[in-house]
Amino acid sequence: MGVKHGREYEHILQELTVAVGRIPDSYLFFEMEAEEWERLGSEERAEVQEALAEDLFYALGEQSVIPVGSGVVIHDRSHHRIDILIGDEELTFVSLV
Repeated sequence: MGVKHGREYEHILQELTVAVGRIPDSYLFFEMEAEEWERLGSEERAEVQEALAEDLFYALGEQSVIPVGSGVVIHDRSHHRIDILIGDEELTFVSLV
């Protein structure tokens, strides 16, 4: 189903892809090993991160907190945004409106 949004999905997806790319071990979401990730070229990594962003966008409609590697992705309904955190530190957020 995905999260409710007022912005174009394409723009949200682009920003979310960049945001989850800031989680250094985001590949763990797909149960990849570090060695597998290292073998991927930059285009392949970008494809994996975009797939991750798509999966998260739709999953956050059902589950508001999703661990991704050493980070966590949170659908903040009250502020209409998706927060990306590592520990207590906010890395970034993606606005939905």
